[in-house]
Amino acid sequence: MTAALEGITVLDLTRVLAGPYCSMILGDLGAEVIKVEAPGGSDETRKWGPPFQEGVSAYYLCANRNKKSLTINLKTEQGREMIKKLAAKSDVLIHNFKTGTMERLGLSYLELREINPLLVYCAITGFGETGPLKNLPGYDFIIQAMSGLMSITGNASSGPQKMGIAITDVLTGLYACIGIQAALVERNRSGAGQKIDLSLYDSAVSSLINIGSNYLMSGEKPLRWGNHHANIVPYQTFTSSDGEMVVAVGNDKQFASLCRVAGEPKLAADLRFRTNPDRVANRNLLGEILQKAFETKPTTYWEEQCRAANIPFGAIQTIDDVAADEQLNERHMFITSTHPKAGEIKMIGSPLKLSRTPVSYERHPPEPGEHTTDILRQLGCDEDEINELRKRNMI
Repeated sequence: MTAALEGITVLDLTRVLAGPYCSMILGDLGAEVIKVEAPGGSDETRKWGPPFQEGVSAYYLCANRNKKSLTINLKTEQGREMIKKLAAKSDVLIHNFKTGTMERLGLSYLELREINPLLVYCAITGFGETGPLKNLPGYDFIIQAMSGLMSITGNASSGPQKMGIAITDVLTGLYACIGIQAALVERNRSGAGQKIDLSLYDSAVSSLINIGSNYLMSGEKPLRWGNHHANIVPYQTFTSSDGEMVVAVGNDKQFASLCRVAGEPKLAADLRFRTNPDRVANRNLLGEILQKAFETKPTTYWEEQCRAANIPFGAIQTIDDVAADEQLNERHMFITSTHPKAGEIKMIGSPLKLSRTPVSYERHPPEPGEHTTDILRQLGCDEDEINELRKRNMI
């Protein structure tokens, strides 16, 4: 079977998470991804830890499989010329340098377009290439703060909270994938590449969805609801006799079923709770009543009862629970690979399940410069040239 993106070459000048996450997804889908770093390896995540496995960072491993590694010194004219030669043969270039850096290197979209009019060029920055903040660097934590995400995460007493993952990096990586693939599809019609200007800030604000819409429509500043929902009740966490769980009731029919399961069937006809707006207005009282019912039995009991009644339910699992989850393992969401330095490594697999062109895991996350010699040979360099470049610390 051919891979979905077989024949697509991606020149990846990104580091840390948003860009590498994007290029890893493209690699999973079959694209040839060439990860470019400075000699010795300049992706900061290589040193982010612990944990490390034989000196290899778990953070680096999470976003860099299915890539080849090329080390080049971009501060030299010869290094920049190599990038131009690679760009001439590539379908996609992704970078996450600060605004203006690629222009100073002579590797801007306009310059590379002259070499390769078909090139899809994706620039990932903190704040985009226009506007008063365009020159600022982007960091996930800062973007979470500025975008409003932290202001709505946590509860009334906790203060603003960041999410447990670098969510704006992940979102931006996904948007980059969407934009790149859309540009490749459009290229088939127009015969021309284009530039994608993508920012962490824009991506984070796009994720405000209904909370942002609520404010734009009402003008009312949203509150932090913690493990509750601003618009739907009951849609929250509860404590069972042995743990914590989530019940997410989306309509009145589900609420009536929940009342029966909880042993409180009369609540469904109570005027204070009959419709969702009624329940929103009386959320605290309803929550107290349901909590008293749920704390009488273990989580597994409520899971069985709720699922039998088609009530959305989920136990709050820790990461070790997730890693052992039968559903996830059945769907191959945890994979193993052999790394030349770290040995056998475990990684989270791809959620993309394509019927004819499934994802594959062909390459371990590469060591710095692991494929430099092979790539330079393909560019026409002979052994003497490669040895000289290595001697001068240019690769």
